[in-house]
Amino acid sequence: MTRPAPVRILIVDDHTIVRQGLRSILDLEPDFTVVGEAADAEQAIAEAARLRPDVVLVDLKLSDRAPAEGLDVLTALRGGHGDSGDSGDGHDGGDGHDGGAHVVVLTTFLDEGLLLGALRRGASGYALKDVDAAELARIIRAVRGGQSAFDAHTAGLAVRALTGREEQKAETLSERELGIVRLVARGATNPGIAGELFVSESTVKYHLRTAMRKLGARDRTELVYRASARGLL
Repeated sequence: MTRPAPVRILIVDDHTIVRQGLRSILDLEPDFTVVGEAADAEQAIAEAARLRPDVVLVDLKLSDRAPAEGLDVLTALRGGHGDSGDSGDGHDGGDGHDGGAHVVVLTTFLDEGLLLGALRRGASGYALKDVDAAELARIIRAVRGGQSAFDAHTAGLAVRALTGREEQKAETLSERELGIVRLVARGATNPGIAGELFVSESTVKYHLRTAMRKLGARDRTELVYRASARGLL
């Protein structure tokens, strides 16, 4: 009897030691094979197109340049890695998937907004980095089989996100608020934003406070995270 092909996995994380640790853990599973690694968003997209993995494990924070570049990777992978026909290496997906990889977010962030953003962009699984090896293997097998899967910490958040509660709670940012948040995401300071928009610093601070309230953020960093998770940036 022919054994099923192993689950082909691509690991995306900006820390070498994390990638190596995950590889050593996952390679212990007889039905897994780690086919590649990537350290940033650009490399992840290129390697996914080249290797056509079944599952991509991706961290959300891939550099200090942006708060959640992993979401950009999800967006790029959403349509698959080319056509759904034969890849030329005998790998055909095998589960009715459309030719793109299933994605599992593996991150340190327990945040409903980021979880919702990941699910909107096509993630099938979400787990925190303190997940144990057996649970991570279960999640990978589940998403490879076309299911959604979450660890114990994120399961409750996933239910709320999938039922749309986060969307119902979120208020819409005005054009001015959105413009300011986008400038903050690019690293602009309050004086810099005031100069670019020809407004006072107090006006910038007012709109920032309003945007934080609407998105449920406590500071500038969380504001950018939440705005990115909702696809506003």
